[in-house]
Amino acid sequence: MDALIANARFQYHKKLFETNTLTLTSTNVASNADTSSKASKAIAKRIIDILVEEQNHNVSIVDKTSGQTLGKQFESLTMSFLNDTFPQLQDLRPGKWNILQLGNNNRLKTSDFAQYEHLAFLSVLTEQNAQLAAVLGNDYLVAPDIVIYRDLYEDNEINANQKVIDGTIGRMADIRKVNGGKPILHASISAKYTMRSDRAQNSRTEALNLIRNRKGHLPHIVVVTAEPMPNRLASLAMGTGDIDCVYHFALYELIRAVNEVGSEEAIESLNTLVQGKRLKDISDLPLDLAV
Repeated sequence: MDALIANARFQYHKKLFETNTLTLTSTNVASNADTSSKASKAIAKRIIDILVEEQNHNVSIVDKTSGQTLGKQFESLTMSFLNDTFPQLQDLRPGKWNILQLGNNNRLKTSDFAQYEHLAFLSVLTEQNAQLAAVLGNDYLVAPDIVIYRDLYEDNEINANQKVIDGTIGRMADIRKVNGGKPILHASISAKYTMRSDRAQNSRTEALNLIRNRKGHLPHIVVVTAEPMPNRLASLAMGTGDIDCVYHFALYELIRAVNEVGSEEAIESLNTLVQGKRLKDISDLPLDLAV
């Protein structure tokens, strides 16, 4: 019997191929490769070859798909992978978990969670006062690609095994439903299919906003990507203080691909990221979220 996360990782890759997210063009260029970079094309193609050889996935030939479409599909499949894994880890991290793909079109925003509900009030103030809006801007309003949040508990659930609380205490605790609070944001996940130009740095800006604007517990802040180039991964993964970690959709295959077709610089850069625990595999993410 396959391990839960091992099977979910296999299905994740399978769906990336089946939904034509991970594809090749008629000239053998992978959909996550930078067409202007010989190194990117070589590494990305080798990753696909390894996945096809080792896991028997079928790759489609697709000459053109918009980057926005690929990005949304990658977000959706990453969310599905998390839904298939993290809520199953109740022995490690019990809770009533919800996992949603947010994005800018969802009505749910960070201000709908306990740590950030004050931002809704701030948003109303800036809408009413142009001078205040000019000073504060709207960078504090963040719409992560994917969120994991925890529902609140009724008193009888909290007291299920022993009497923990009564009406005289714990009247401001976020997790207690009777206190009238909002769900608790557990993780903010930025899904970036690739890291072209400066777009990926938006993840760092979002992370910093979540850090400095919170009241209470800081959620996990991570990035998931299919970017094949180690130097681009390093541009986001290196350093500490904002993003917890960057997770690659196929790190084991990436390491092998870079060792086989990458430059010495690429090999060294990737080794630094992995050994420094700044870049991990997608299979590590559910377990890290249990911390």
